[in-house]
Amino acid sequence: MKMAKVTLIPLTPDDREQFIRDNQEAFNYGALEEFGLRDDHFEEDGEIISRETINQSIDSGEAYRIMQDGQPVGGVVIRVNGKHGDLDLLFVSPRVHSKGIGYAAWRAVERLHPKVTVWETVTPYFEKRNIHFYVNRCGFHIVEFFNSHHPDPNDPDAAEQIDEQFPDGMFRFEKRMEGRHEADIE
Repeated sequence: MKMAKVTLIPLTPDDREQFIRDNQEAFNYGALEEFGLRDDHFEEDGEIISRETINQSIDSGEAYRIMQDGQPVGGVVIRVNGKHGDLDLLFVSPRVHSKGIGYAAWRAVERLHPKVTVWETVTPYFEKRNIHFYVNRCGFHIVEFFNSHHPDPNDPDAAEQIDEQFPDGMFRFEKRMEGRHEADIE
């Protein structure tokens, strides 16, 4: 499959509101696909990811619009601290799923931060599409399973979030980039 051509454009203040709505649409799509209209996995007001959570992510990281042919097709928020990177959010509009856009965006993130040697992210157990994407497409490995018996030790609200929103848990993924060369990420 030929890689989709996308660019990452820093999020602008005038696009923030649409970015949040697009993110919620993409996350809700996955939850609705898995659970239908059951609402026990939603943070607030029918949203799988709350406005507050997205705002916190944007405010504490680097937010980018994923653009294809001059149109926004998704977004990504990352945090980088030296050689460690956290992928907070990566979403692609459901209308353009399965076209290689998420993978192309991830590769663009890797090129943007070639000094990062370890990337981490988390996703709920039910996001089969995400699990496939991170493991089989992007080369991440599942390294931890957060659940009611093992909440995220770095998140003081994790136990409550798992009990209320994700009672069946969250996977933590890691991608180690040791030994990579610039040619590996082009």
